[in-house]
Amino acid sequence: MNKCITFYLKVLICCIFLIPISAQAQQVVHHHDISIPVYNYTQLEPMLHPAESNDTTYIFNFWATYCVPCIKELPHFEQIGKDFADQKVKVILISMDFKSKITTQVIPFIKKHQLKSSVILLSDPDANSWINKINPQWSGSLPATLIVKGNKREFNEKTFTYNELELLTTKFLTP
Repeated sequence: MNKCITFYLKVLICCIFLIPISAQAQQVVHHHDISIPVYNYTQLEPMLHPAESNDTTYIFNFWATYCVPCIKELPHFEQIGKDFADQKVKVILISMDFKSKITTQVIPFIKKHQLKSSVILLSDPDANSWINKINPQWSGSLPATLIVKGNKREFNEKTFTYNELELLTTKFLTP
Protein backbone atom coordinates (compact mmCIF):
# COMPACT_ATOMS: atom_id res chain seq x y z
CA MET A 1 0.00 0.00 0.00
CA ASN A 2 2.85 2.37 0.78
CA LYS A 3 4.27 1.91 -2.76
CA CYS A 4 0.86 2.67 -4.20
CA ILE A 5 0.58 5.92 -2.22
CA THR A 6 4.12 6.87 -3.23
CA PHE A 7 3.31 6.23 -6.89
CA TYR A 8 0.14 8.37 -6.82
CA LEU A 9 1.95 11.08 -4.91
CA LYS A 10 4.62 11.17 -7.64
CA VAL A 11 1.94 11.32 -10.33
CA LEU A 12 0.20 14.15 -8.48
CA ILE A 13 3.47 16.09 -8.13
CA CYS A 14 4.22 15.63 -11.84
CA CYS A 15 0.73 16.87 -12.75
CA ILE A 16 1.11 19.94 -10.53
CA PHE A 17 4.37 20.89 -12.24
CA LEU A 18 3.31 19.99 -15.78
CA ILE A 19 0.06 21.96 -15.80
CA PRO A 20 1.79 25.38 -15.67
CA ILE A 21 4.31 24.27 -18.30
CA SER A 22 1.60 23.17 -20.72
CA ALA A 23 -0.36 26.38 -20.08
CA GLN A 24 2.67 28.35 -21.27
CA ALA A 25 3.10 26.29 -24.43
CA GLN A 26 2.33 28.10 -27.65
CA GLN A 27 -0.21 26.34 -29.86
CA VAL A 28 0.16 26.37 -33.62
CA VAL A 29 -2.79 25.59 -35.88
CA HIS A 30 -1.78 23.98 -39.18
CA HIS A 31 -4.15 23.92 -42.12
CA HIS A 32 -3.02 23.03 -45.62
CA ASP A 33 0.30 24.86 -46.08
CA ILE A 34 -0.32 27.64 -43.52
CA SER A 35 0.51 27.63 -39.82
CA ILE A 36 -0.88 30.18 -37.39
CA PRO A 37 0.61 30.50 -33.89
CA VAL A 38 -2.01 31.13 -31.21
CA TYR A 39 -1.04 33.25 -28.22
CA ASN A 40 -2.74 34.49 -25.11
CA TYR A 41 -1.65 37.94 -23.95
CA THR A 42 0.98 36.60 -21.53
CA GLN A 43 2.66 34.78 -24.43
CA LEU A 44 2.38 37.79 -26.75
CA GLU A 45 3.60 40.42 -24.30
CA PRO A 46 7.37 39.72 -24.65
CA MET A 47 7.08 40.29 -28.41
CA LEU A 48 5.58 43.72 -27.76
CA HIS A 49 8.55 44.71 -25.59
CA PRO A 50 11.76 43.85 -27.44
CA ALA A 51 15.10 44.58 -25.79
CA GLU A 52 16.38 48.16 -26.11
CA SER A 53 19.44 46.81 -27.88
CA ASN A 54 17.23 45.25 -30.56
CA ASP A 55 17.50 47.52 -33.61
CA THR A 56 14.54 46.02 -35.49
CA THR A 57 11.37 48.08 -35.94
CA TYR A 58 8.30 45.96 -35.23
CA ILE A 59 4.93 46.94 -36.65
CA PHE A 60 2.11 45.12 -34.88
CA ASN A 61 -1.24 45.52 -36.61
CA PHE A 62 -4.30 44.33 -34.68
CA TRP A 63 -6.97 43.32 -37.20
CA ALA A 64 -9.76 40.84 -37.93
CA THR A 65 -11.27 39.25 -41.01
CA TYR A 66 -14.68 40.79 -40.17
CA CYS A 67 -13.26 44.35 -39.90
CA VAL A 68 -13.77 46.24 -43.17
CA PRO A 69 -11.30 49.08 -42.35
CA CYS A 70 -8.72 46.43 -41.35
CA ILE A 71 -9.08 44.65 -44.68
CA LYS A 72 -8.76 47.98 -46.51
CA GLU A 73 -5.39 48.77 -44.90
CA LEU A 74 -3.81 45.29 -44.92
CA PRO A 75 -2.27 45.77 -48.39
CA HIS A 76 -0.42 48.82 -47.00
CA PHE A 77 1.16 46.72 -44.26
CA GLU A 78 2.10 44.08 -46.80
CA GLN A 79 3.72 46.75 -49.00
CA ILE A 80 5.62 48.22 -46.03
CA GLY A 81 6.94 44.75 -45.27
CA LYS A 82 8.24 44.48 -48.85
CA ASP A 83 9.52 48.05 -49.18
CA PHE A 84 11.43 48.00 -45.90
CA ALA A 85 12.52 44.34 -45.91
CA ASP A 86 16.21 45.26 -46.11
CA GLN A 87 15.95 47.81 -43.25
CA LYS A 88 15.15 45.61 -40.24
CA VAL A 89 11.40 46.19 -40.28
CA LYS A 90 9.12 43.32 -39.33
CA VAL A 91 5.36 43.46 -39.87
CA ILE A 92 3.32 41.20 -37.59
CA LEU A 93 -0.41 40.93 -38.22
CA ILE A 94 -2.22 40.02 -35.00
CA SER A 95 -5.60 38.54 -35.82
CA MET A 96 -8.31 39.19 -33.25
CA ASP A 97 -10.64 36.62 -34.81
CA PHE A 98 -12.04 33.85 -32.62
CA LYS A 99 -9.75 30.84 -32.37
CA SER A 100 -12.60 28.67 -33.67
CA LYS A 101 -12.45 30.64 -36.95
CA ILE A 102 -8.80 29.93 -37.82
CA THR A 103 -9.43 27.16 -40.33
CA THR A 104 -12.73 28.49 -41.68
CA GLN A 105 -11.99 32.23 -41.94
CA VAL A 106 -8.45 33.32 -41.05
CA ILE A 107 -6.44 30.85 -43.13
CA PRO A 108 -8.72 31.14 -46.19
CA PHE A 109 -8.42 34.94 -45.87
CA ILE A 110 -4.60 34.72 -45.74
CA LYS A 111 -4.58 32.50 -48.82
CA LYS A 112 -7.08 34.62 -50.76
CA HIS A 113 -5.19 37.86 -50.06
CA GLN A 114 -1.76 36.19 -50.34
CA LEU A 115 -0.51 37.71 -47.08
CA LYS A 116 3.24 37.31 -46.67
CA SER A 117 3.64 39.08 -43.31
CA SER A 118 3.76 37.02 -40.14
CA VAL A 119 0.25 36.32 -38.86
CA ILE A 120 -0.53 35.26 -35.32
CA LEU A 121 -3.84 34.93 -33.54
CA LEU A 122 -4.41 36.52 -30.15
CA SER A 123 -6.83 34.30 -28.29
CA ASP A 124 -7.36 35.85 -24.89
CA PRO A 125 -10.99 36.50 -23.97
CA ASP A 126 -10.14 38.77 -21.02
CA ALA A 127 -9.44 41.84 -23.17
CA ASN A 128 -10.10 44.16 -20.21
CA SER A 129 -6.98 42.79 -18.53
CA TRP A 130 -4.59 43.43 -21.43
CA ILE A 131 -5.87 46.24 -23.70
CA ASN A 132 -4.53 48.93 -21.35
CA LYS A 133 -1.17 47.14 -21.23
CA ILE A 134 -0.83 47.60 -24.98
CA ASN A 135 -1.92 51.23 -24.69
CA PRO A 136 -4.01 52.98 -22.01
CA GLN A 137 -5.83 55.05 -24.66
CA TRP A 138 -6.90 52.03 -26.72
CA SER A 139 -10.67 51.62 -26.68
CA GLY A 140 -10.29 48.11 -28.08
CA SER A 141 -11.61 48.96 -31.55
CA LEU A 142 -9.94 47.75 -34.71
CA PRO A 143 -7.78 48.40 -36.58
CA ALA A 144 -5.02 49.38 -34.19
CA THR A 145 -1.28 49.52 -34.72
CA LEU A 146 1.65 49.49 -32.35
CA ILE A 147 5.13 50.31 -33.65
CA VAL A 148 8.08 49.49 -31.44
CA LYS A 149 11.83 49.89 -31.74
CA GLY A 150 13.81 49.48 -28.54
CA ASN A 151 12.22 51.83 -26.00
CA LYS A 152 10.50 53.91 -28.70
CA ARG A 153 6.77 53.16 -29.05
CA GLU A 154 3.83 54.63 -30.91
CA PHE A 155 0.24 53.43 -30.86
CA ASN A 156 -2.50 54.40 -33.30
CA GLU A 157 -6.15 53.40 -33.23
CA LYS A 158 -6.97 54.25 -36.83
CA THR A 159 -6.89 53.09 -40.42
CA PHE A 160 -3.65 53.94 -42.22
CA THR A 161 -3.06 55.02 -45.78
CA TYR A 162 0.16 53.74 -47.31
CA ASN A 163 1.76 57.20 -47.14
CA GLU A 164 0.94 57.62 -43.44
CA LEU A 165 2.35 54.21 -42.64
CA GLU A 166 5.47 54.81 -44.72
CA LEU A 167 6.08 58.14 -42.97
CA LEU A 168 5.67 56.57 -39.53
CA THR A 169 7.95 53.66 -40.40
CA THR A 170 10.61 56.04 -41.73
CA LYS A 171 10.36 58.07 -38.49
CA PHE A 172 11.25 54.93 -36.53
CA LEU A 173 14.20 54.15 -38.77
CA THR A 174 15.86 57.53 -38.37
CA PRO A 175 18.01 57.93 -35.25
